[in-house]
Amino acid sequence: MNTTNTTSTRNATSGTVRVAAGALAALLLLAGCSSKAKDDDGNDKGGTAAGEVKTGEGISGKTITLGALTDMTGVYATLGKSVTQAQQLYVKQLNADGGVCGYKVALSVRDHGYDPQKAVSGYTELAPKVLGFVQFIGSPFVAAVEKRIDGQDKALVLPQAWSSALLGSSYIRVIGSTYDIETINAVDFLMKEKGLKKGDKLGHVYFEGDYGESALLGSKHIAKEAGLTVVEQKIKPTDNDMTAQVAALKKAGVKAVVISAGPRQAASLVGVAAAGGFDVPIIGNNSAFAPQLLATQAGPALLKNYYVASPSLPIGADTPGARKLVADYKKAYPKDSLDNGVVAGWTAASAFGEALKKACETKDLTREGVDKALLTIDALDTGFGTPQNFTDPKAPSSKQSVILQPDKTVTGGMKVVQEADASDTATQYTPGA
Repeated sequence: MNTTNTTSTRNATSGTVRVAAGALAALLLLAGCSSKAKDDDGNDKGGTAAGEVKTGEGISGKTITLGALTDMTGVYATLGKSVTQAQQLYVKQLNADGGVCGYKVALSVRDHGYDPQKAVSGYTELAPKVLGFVQFIGSPFVAAVEKRIDGQDKALVLPQAWSSALLGSSYIRVIGSTYDIETINAVDFLMKEKGLKKGDKLGHVYFEGDYGESALLGSKHIAKEAGLTVVEQKIKPTDNDMTAQVAALKKAGVKAVVISAGPRQAASLVGVAAAGGFDVPIIGNNSAFAPQLLATQAGPALLKNYYVASPSLPIGADTPGARKLVADYKKAYPKDSLDNGVVAGWTAASAFGEALKKACETKDLTREGVDKALLTIDALDTGFGTPQNFTDPKAPSSKQSVILQPDKTVTGGMKVVQEADASDTATQYTPGA
């Protein structure tokens, strides 16, 4: 037996095994670094190599999916359509510019028709599949799933809802002044410009639930500060005829009225008041108007006696950002009218988009990473007059309001009668205090 040859053969074989084992280990290491664990829906769970972008829920392949829970068929159908189309336009332009970190963005839209069961069901369906929500219309519906958002899902939600009850969440972030602050600014305008004074009665017609009751907090606060008396009229979203409410307010002798409801209710209130000789200024919160109302029987009365408090300049504002958005929206949706829902949708999409871009800079596109990124944005300017500050979850992103008045001659049907401002009462006011 040739022991030298045998030993050589064994050494060669052993060396081959060691090389193969080392190669296999290297391949496994590379595979572990380059591949990402998937959840049951095929979304990445977040395992990444050094230098790669960390991802999680809502990201599959090269697509970031965002959710939009809207109202296309209910009381806010006009608003919902405008908000959604503006956000689809934003996403289209974002993707045309290269997307975010090499990912394309997609919207997954569900219409809840302003029905609470459909809203909760839509959220339940989309929550596991999206990175976050760029739209969720309806303060009561957002509040209904708030505990799930904060405790379980922890996904960023930018609602088209301005209830002060939503403040304080790390994940639900109100864009613009909340309804209570907006109402304070609205009543301040009535006192400075429309003759409302100490000792007068102020009517307030409001939806039951988070929206209306948040606005009522504002009217009660400024009433206490200014020596006014609030005459309340609570209504339901299904109440469209304001005859009884006008009669009650007229009998009470109110000198001005705030309405915190939908466009239909506002049109009825203003129209019935005019027909009955109840000639007082009426001001609505930002969601209580649609330009289509100007073509109804209530149109002349709206032009004369109606005002709207808004978190931003209107779509017809004379700014470069507004002019570009008008041109782009008209090109994308030539058959649809322009209203302030376009501004609301664009602003929310821009805020989420900026958070995504900042999260890309830190290479963390997880839900936690996007939420942290939003907290670094302190002066977002989308071209509509009110910089947005998202650094404090306990505060709305702005305390300013713009006062608008219906006008058929301008784009979007609303003109500015008072530029963006926060009244002294609003500045000193702390929601929930």
